[in-house]
Amino acid sequence: MVIQFFRTQSDDVKFLALVHELDKDLAIRDGEDHAFYAQFNKVDRIKYVLLAMENNEAVGCGAIKEYDVHAMEIKRMFVPPEHRGKGIASSILRELENWAMELGYKRCILETGEKQFEAIALYHKNNYKVIPNYGQYTGVEASICFEKVFE
Repeated sequence: MVIQFFRTQSDDVKFLALVHELDKDLAIRDGEDHAFYAQFNKVDRIKYVLLAMENNEAVGCGAIKEYDVHAMEIKRMFVPPEHRGKGIASSILRELENWAMELGYKRCILETGEKQFEAIALYHKNNYKVIPNYGQYTGVEASICFEKVFE
């Protein structure tokens, strides 16, 4: 398996197809809370999108969006179920972190839901620390926020 990474934008059709699959999965997991979270996951304001490709097939994606002058927020992380367990998500995360550092940011932050068990495990595995919920997630009990400060 050789995974290649391509930097693109949020109007990329392969990215949009993966986001569609992600949103279907989240609608099931989040249930009645899905509409609340969906409002913060629009892709039209995302400039930095990463696609993981294998044999011209998009096997994962992620994005970064400026949160403030020091932090990029990780958004729209997804690997389809048939491609999980191969380290693709961790590779996407590292590539996004590298991109954020190239752009001069000092840390990455993100939010995931308490029902996103695979995501929670992924972020712990990649040395993200749980932080108090930030911004629109402040006071949202079903949200878990993470941060990774670059050395």
